[in-house]
Amino acid sequence: MTLRAVTLLYAPRLRNAKKGAIMKIISNIPTPAEVKKKYPLTSAARQIKTSRDADLTDIITSASQKFLLIIGPCSADNPDALNTYTARLSAIQKTTSDKILILPRVYTQKPRTFAQGYMGIFHHPNPTAPPNLVEGIFALRHIHHLILENHGLTTADELLYPDLYPYIDDLVSYFAIGARSVENQLHRFVASGIDAPVGMKNPISGSMAAMFNSITAATRAHRFMYRGQEVQTSGNPMTHAILRGYRDHGENHPNYHIENLLDASRRYEQSNLPHPCIIVDVSHSNSDKNYLSQPAAAMEIIASRKACEALGAIKGLMLESYLRDGQQAPGGSIFGKSLTDPCLGWGKTEEFINKLHEAL
Repeated sequence: MTLRAVTLLYAPRLRNAKKGAIMKIISNIPTPAEVKKKYPLTSAARQIKTSRDADLTDIITSASQKFLLIIGPCSADNPDALNTYTARLSAIQKTTSDKILILPRVYTQKPRTFAQGYMGIFHHPNPTAPPNLVEGIFALRHIHHLILENHGLTTADELLYPDLYPYIDDLVSYFAIGARSVENQLHRFVASGIDAPVGMKNPISGSMAAMFNSITAATRAHRFMYRGQEVQTSGNPMTHAILRGYRDHGENHPNYHIENLLDASRRYEQSNLPHPCIIVDVSHSNSDKNYLSQPAAAMEIIASRKACEALGAIKGLMLESYLRDGQQAPGGSIFGKSLTDPCLGWGKTEEFINKLHEAL
């Protein structure tokens, strides 16, 4: 068959294929300056942010022996519920501040395996309505702003969309790069220019090498395209590891046991990275998706850290916690109950934080 015959044979299919996907502009997203103008920071809040950032930097760089606790719901969905939850966190921070720095986990962008369902307050400012990203970007800043201004706590967020960093850079003290994003080049590049600690999670496959490749990349300077401009970064020396377990053949496997922690510590020793730091996320595969298993996993990590001098790089923990135990579907009416992964309720959360404080 000649080339012309082949072209004629497949031409109708090729023409139809071009109609299979389209991308159209719905609206322009407000600029960071416009969103910040609606939710500006008071001078008192700026001072709190500066102080808490300094405390966090001291933990990451080993200048402080305090322990980092990033704790909160799987996804931030309801400003009123987050307000109530963080008021309680603020109260317990006052009684544990000699040993623990608490950062509320306020994840406004929720990655989904199949990119379907509830995707965080940025996509769904109203959990029962279709996506509205213009409203969502104001809701995203509002929820971080509310927590800092009302309760004096700076927050942690997952940077699913690197373009969102300038909207919350003055509110958020800690950024995580998730298991589905950690091998993405743009995430690594943007992390290299963030003036805050950035935690790189191991990918869902569990590859420690991929995680350390990402950490190394983010500590280096890069030149790239970002938000329509060519930018140069300096490299972020506070980029570090987050262990979150992994999945293999559909099964969850933890990576918080002492042999896993020693493996991560050895990789740091061989890497020459500036600030060895390991945060362990005891939810996800590290709890086999059982939220009630999180406190036991956390206390095992603390025991390993105390028993083995080589585990000094373990600087903190992540837990999923909210006002009520468990989870509910988006649109559910139970105040303070997770719309995504199940979370530890407040009673168990308070008990855990006090136990952690005593054990440190």
